[in-house]
Amino acid sequence: MNLKRFLALILALALTLTLLASCGDAGAAPESDPEAGVTDLTDSVPVPDGDAAAEDVTVRIASLKGPTTMGMVKLMKDSEDGLTSQKYEVSMYGAADEIVGLLVNGDVDVANIPCNLASVLYKKTEKGIKVIDINTLGVLYILAAVDPNSAVNTEDPLESIADLKGRTIYSTGKGTTPEYVLNYILTKNGIDPTADVNIEYLSEATEVAAKMAESTDAIAVLPQPYVTVAMNQNENLRLVFDLTEEWKKIDGTQLVTGVTVVRTAFLEEHPEAVDALMSDYAASVEYVNNNVDEAAALVGSYDIVAEPVAKKALPLCNIVCQTGDEMRQNVSAYLGVLFESDPQSVGGELPDESFYFIKG
Repeated sequence: MNLKRFLALILALALTLTLLASCGDAGAAPESDPEAGVTDLTDSVPVPDGDAAAEDVTVRIASLKGPTTMGMVKLMKDSEDGLTSQKYEVSMYGAADEIVGLLVNGDVDVANIPCNLASVLYKKTEKGIKVIDINTLGVLYILAAVDPNSAVNTEDPLESIADLKGRTIYSTGKGTTPEYVLNYILTKNGIDPTADVNIEYLSEATEVAAKMAESTDAIAVLPQPYVTVAMNQNENLRLVFDLTEEWKKIDGTQLVTGVTVVRTAFLEEHPEAVDALMSDYAASVEYVNNNVDEAAALVGSYDIVAEPVAKKALPLCNIVCQTGDEMRQNVSAYLGVLFESDPQSVGGELPDESFYFIKG
């Protein structure tokens, strides 16, 4: 090969490598917003240091439309704006049983579900999930309907749980957390739930609210934010008992409503992603609890509940991010109470220590 042909070949190879490098850079660039028409490089997702960023994981989360999702609204907004350490896809559902299949089949990685359901699924999936935090403490309240045209309030006050004896109580959640919680609190206050009160379980919170509107002396158990909705619609309702406080009075333990669980396989494959989620969620909860007006606006924008309702309800929703030993102690104590009431409510047996993910 003569010198000219050799130099030409070198130049051709150099040009080819340059073009390949340019193509690679173009493929890595963020896509343009089709509505904006121009790619804004300042909107690209920031890439933090560490292995979690290198994984480029999108965490798929299923959550219930209520307080458990209300605590995540800042995380959801920050993820959309590219401000979180990784991407999150949060889907909301109206009932816990809609989430079960998604979690078991691996269609979601993380879920916010009732605490006792987590225990049931732990057994059914043969330790296929772990609890990483408590996201909501008690959200149940007892409301009383009053007659504005009578002195029933002063003649028949409800000063303690014991005063519920002989009354009719409307509630939702037959065979679920509201029933277990109400029965436990009544029993510990000397009331037999089957003999001393008449508990009528209805299928929807709206049905309970309707019953309250028809009566001047009805009693109801409702969760937030339905408590706020009902009180906004009916000025003759008053909040008489916070069942979270009543539970705590009994033996000092916490009433636990919702927990966050992760599939064990996902945790083992992406431990850094789970660590990042726990940090991002903790920041979201802190924001929601400390910035109620702004958080209520986000809750409304995600159509969880209307903004005015969220503004009143958020301080009463007991949204938390309890992890580690505090989480384990409170969940264990709560499940122990349910087990004593009905072993099947927690899956027939209490979960062992591997049920709890304690970040090292």
